[in-house]
Amino acid sequence: MQSKIFLIGFLFLFISVAHSQITTPNFGEGMLKITGKDSTWSVRFAPRIQFRAQSAWKHDGDKFGKPEQTFLIRRARLKFDGFAYSPNLRYKIELGLSNSDISGASEFTRDAPRVILDAVIMWGFYKNFELWVGQTKLPGNRERVISSANLQLIDRSRLNSIFNIDRDAGFQLRHHFTISEDLIIREMFAVSQGEGRNVVTGNLGGHQYTSRLEFLPLGEFTKKGDYIGGDIYREKTPKLAIGVTYDLNVDAVKTRSNQGSYMRNDIGFYETNISTLFVDAMFKYNGFSLMGEYSYRDAANPIAKNSDGSITDDEVYSGQGINFQSGYVFKTNWEVAGRFTSIMPNTNFSTNETQNEFTLGGSKYIVGHKLKVQTDLTYSTEGGESSSLEYRIGFDLHF
Repeated sequence: MQSKIFLIGFLFLFISVAHSQITTPNFGEGMLKITGKDSTWSVRFAPRIQFRAQSAWKHDGDKFGKPEQTFLIRRARLKFDGFAYSPNLRYKIELGLSNSDISGASEFTRDAPRVILDAVIMWGFYKNFELWVGQTKLPGNRERVISSANLQLIDRSRLNSIFNIDRDAGFQLRHHFTISEDLIIREMFAVSQGEGRNVVTGNLGGHQYTSRLEFLPLGEFTKKGDYIGGDIYREKTPKLAIGVTYDLNVDAVKTRSNQGSYMRNDIGFYETNISTLFVDAMFKYNGFSLMGEYSYRDAANPIAKNSDGSITDDEVYSGQGINFQSGYVFKTNWEVAGRFTSIMPNTNFSTNETQNEFTLGGSKYIVGHKLKVQTDLTYSTEGGESSSLEYRIGFDLHF
């Protein structure tokens, strides 16, 4: 069924070619761009592949054991974007085809793979105001909003995997203004369903409300570099971006706000208000980059209970985390980068031990982030007792 949908979409695309203008952009700017003859619409098509090989070792008390090895297609995606009717009405569609992209089928997605990552319309309706409608990333922590195609290391940190608020369906209002020649402020507000992407069976709890403020006191980054890992454009003057996000998920029914597993009890689902705070910053200058993030999550009543007050086996994953990563891009387009992540959970049933990760990585940017090879080595500890080691290598090809 999915293959038929993709085939119909491609047929529609190429039938439209006969009545449009076609351009073939440079590598990294999309594989194909089509603009209507009357310039009332456009579409750009950009496929992407990310391959990865990894080995992981667990420490058994005396030494590291036999490695667990994996080869996988971490991401395989099709992206379409452009405008319709007017350049002020933009859209983006991104489809995920790898197992990692489409996993998570459940009764709430009608047991269907979660193919749709982004399906959003963006309307610039007045000056610097833009209204977004559809499913896309919420304005959460910086590391999550940075595209997985533009990461400084092979993948995001453990802070992101535990605390991020990812994608959801709903509405977003975005605005920006300039106070002085360099000081730029951006505001983002979102109202969403609160249960994550591709949920089609209705809203079980309340809604999710997200607000974010960003400050750029030294002017804009080159080519939106505040949301690109590493200083691949070698900023000629220092650039700094600071962001703060507050997210409130009212009557949330999942263990990690709109992520994680559902909290079930004897009458259906346990509901509680979950709040998440992010503070982050990005600095770049002359090949050097530094990014820092802090996250904090809490819930009004974190332990899930039945109607009679007895506790279940579920609870909200609360606590805090910090993440720092830095790197330097040489003029040969090689980069050396490092990352430190610490997670300090405040849970009762799952582990409440502090988890630390130390990562050292290297990248070769052949055509920026569009064509690159990356590798990293991560040493992880939990509570100062158990530890593990993971090595990864992979490449990205992104039109």
